[in-house]
Amino acid sequence: MTGQARGRVTTATRDRPARVSRSKAGADGYNAASIQVLEGLDAVRRRPGMYIGSTDARGLHHLVWEVVDNSIDEAMAGHARHIEVTIREDGTVIVTDDGRGVPVGRHSTGKDALEVVHTVLHAGGKFGGGGYKVSGGLHGVGVSVVNALSEWLRVESARDGSIWAQEYARGKPTTPVRKLGPQNGRRGTTTQFRADPEMFETIDYSFDLISQRLRESAYLTKGVWIKLVDERADRERTFYFEGGLVSFVRHLNRNKEALHTRPIYVERKDGGTTVEVALQYNDTYTENVLAFANNINTVDGGTHVTGFRAALTSSLNDWARRSSVLRDSEANLSGDDVREGLTAVISVKLIDPQFEGQTKAKLGNAEVKGQVQAAVADSLSQYLDENPADGRRIIEKCLTAARAREAARKARDLVIRKGALEGLSLPGKLADCQERDPSRSELYIVEGDSAGGSAKQGRDRRFQAILPMRGKLLNVEKARLDKILSSENVKPLIIALGGGIGDSFDIAKLRYHRIIVMTDADVDGAHIRTLLLTFFYRHMPQVIENGYLYIAQPPLYRISTGKHTRYANSEKERDTIVKEMNVKNVSVQRFKGLGEMNADQLWETTMNPETRTLLRAEVDDAVEADAIFTMLMGEKVAPRKDFIKTEARKVQNLDI
Repeated sequence: MTGQARGRVTTATRDRPARVSRSKAGADGYNAASIQVLEGLDAVRRRPGMYIGSTDARGLHHLVWEVVDNSIDEAMAGHARHIEVTIREDGTVIVTDDGRGVPVGRHSTGKDALEVVHTVLHAGGKFGGGGYKVSGGLHGVGVSVVNALSEWLRVESARDGSIWAQEYARGKPTTPVRKLGPQNGRRGTTTQFRADPEMFETIDYSFDLISQRLRESAYLTKGVWIKLVDERADRERTFYFEGGLVSFVRHLNRNKEALHTRPIYVERKDGGTTVEVALQYNDTYTENVLAFANNINTVDGGTHVTGFRAALTSSLNDWARRSSVLRDSEANLSGDDVREGLTAVISVKLIDPQFEGQTKAKLGNAEVKGQVQAAVADSLSQYLDENPADGRRIIEKCLTAARAREAARKARDLVIRKGALEGLSLPGKLADCQERDPSRSELYIVEGDSAGGSAKQGRDRRFQAILPMRGKLLNVEKARLDKILSSENVKPLIIALGGGIGDSFDIAKLRYHRIIVMTDADVDGAHIRTLLLTFFYRHMPQVIENGYLYIAQPPLYRISTGKHTRYANSEKERDTIVKEMNVKNVSVQRFKGLGEMNADQLWETTMNPETRTLLRAEVDDAVEADAIFTMLMGEKVAPRKDFIKTEARKVQNLDI
């Protein structure tokens, strides 16, 4: 969940500045000769962020998604049954499927079709409808972008009785398309590539991240076998699900108490669009809805999500009225009420999807809203009529959510009104900074008054604010918003941040764009840190999404010879430093808490932007993040106990 940065924490892409030609014709050197046309895949290498979002780990994994999605498209079209992804020790990725293979033969451009697909942007079999009726790669830039951003790439296509191959270096062919030999029963495409280290900040792939993505693809494409092999650590996983979305929802709810045993399943074909939805309520207070369009995870939602939400709210209200569970005198349930404790997966497959941007984060097809709304409304009404006991349990939970939401609204208004009545005064414990520009301001959330005192003395008061937290924060995983807002430990934090909370949270009103959790390096500190991470993930997720949440890294050891002092974050680093100092009179001090560090030490090691190390909290995998928070912080004890048993052997520093 974290990404590390040293010194001033910034994010940057490795885009190179465009060259500007100069001539004597213009005083500023800007003339006709300054206008450049980027040929072939040069545009991708010059501006990779436009095509894969970024050049960090997220962009690196996007290369894998693009190649795998081509194989998934073959499976969705009914031509592939097996897909295998292999990660080699040197960072090479191999993706193999048993589909139809990439077409070969002379193309209208004069080049071989195999070369055109891999070297020309917006070239592929996904435009005219002849190659694919349903596809995730509508832009036709996927594999060519992967090629452009790879140190080398090799493709083999088994079709038309032979095996054909071509190799490339940074997007340019190094061999012609050549025949390797007869097909001999083999079919499909094998793509090997190694990401270009000149383009990416890292080329270290995450087994867990790729595994989760492949698991999702297997859930969404019933009957396809997907295998992941990691030769770096001798690990492999295989995914195959006959249950499809129903299995997916059960997997998401595995550590939660379901309100009804069987997930509600919706499936309908409307013209060229197939709508599939599975949903199940649980006893938690959070919503977990995943949406996909042509197997692409649309993390920002879109028209399919809008249609689903409209149908869910109207259907539950209609049934509740007809069944007299909701009385005439009571107001309708709101969308927020009916989504509390909801786990759902929405999957639409359509001929001509309209995504926003190459990373396909949001679906824009207007007609899909009505198609999903009609399908969900009809199926949900039928299910509730046939299973009235389940319906009553669902409506009762929604009514409880409505009552709690009203109590939360009053509590939230009280928090806001209290701030207004006190002249927008900030919590008494808060030592605010002088800077009023949020982008230049930092808030340290510090464990305890003692550490808070050192932090207040050691900080740079121009841009660093300090908020000490006394005692353990409320575990928000087990509490509704009304209880959270009444907590004396949470209220000061909400007021200090200034953006509100929950549905009313406004990122534009946030008073600090760098929120730093600074706790002791012991079990209690780790617990408080986890409670704070849970709070932000569940009630202010935009803080994490915008990259505003960080974790401080105070040192564990101070090593001094009297003249020279150095700090270490681990026992290994401590031993290395002691060996480097090479004297018999070394003093080693173990910091058990932030309060043991004086103000100068705390500034030098943990708060000085020039020397500190911060970990930025990120959510790379929403499904896994939700599961981890539910397991570690939720009501069920058994999954947490199993996790501790499984992971206990990995513990290196045990504080007892």
